[in-house]
Amino acid sequence: MKSMLKDAGILFLITLVSGLLLGLVYQVTKEPIAVQEEKARMEARQEVFQDADHFEDGEGFSEEAAQAVLNEGGFTQESINEYCAAYDKDGGLLGYVITVTSHEGYGGDIKFTIGVRMDNTLNGMSILSISETPGLGMQAEEVLKPQFAGKKAESYVYTKGGASADNEIDAITSATITTNAVTNGVNAGLYYFQTELKGGSGNE
Repeated sequence: MKSMLKDAGILFLITLVSGLLLGLVYQVTKEPIAVQEEKARMEARQEVFQDADHFEDGEGFSEEAAQAVLNEGGFTQESINEYCAAYDKDGGLLGYVITVTSHEGYGGDIKFTIGVRMDNTLNGMSILSISETPGLGMQAEEVLKPQFAGKKAESYVYTKGGASADNEIDAITSATITTNAVTNGVNAGLYYFQTELKGGSGNE
């Protein structure tokens, strides 16, 4: 009985010490991680709107409200994480930067930022995080990202036979799930822009 109590006490101490150490590690790393995430967000904004002088976060933005909008449009596997308005040095509105997460990736979520000009032109895309295999992640950067830049369409579809129309994206070879996830995410961001921001309900 004493032996069992002793073993239980030792186990309790080990668990307690482990928990305290994990908590300490979390507190030590929390701030640097937050700083890096914020830096990535700012760099992504500038990447998709290089001619912007400054950005202003969307006032009163709610992920829950944004999700309700997407659901109405049939985008139930995508989420809008945030948006901001991009302005030139004279204060003119250039467009919006929208951060989207697609939950349809082969290996998990794909989170990226798109820049959309007021005439519906996709100014660029910046991938923030991707849970696909390293090869697929690299291909998403190299194959998909450049195809969206400068395109203008209400929405996009992917094709396996080589993109020819303005609204077509050439799929990554043997990676249609990743292509589909990114394409649907871009379409979700455009849908949110067209329904909530383009008409002036976002930042002015």
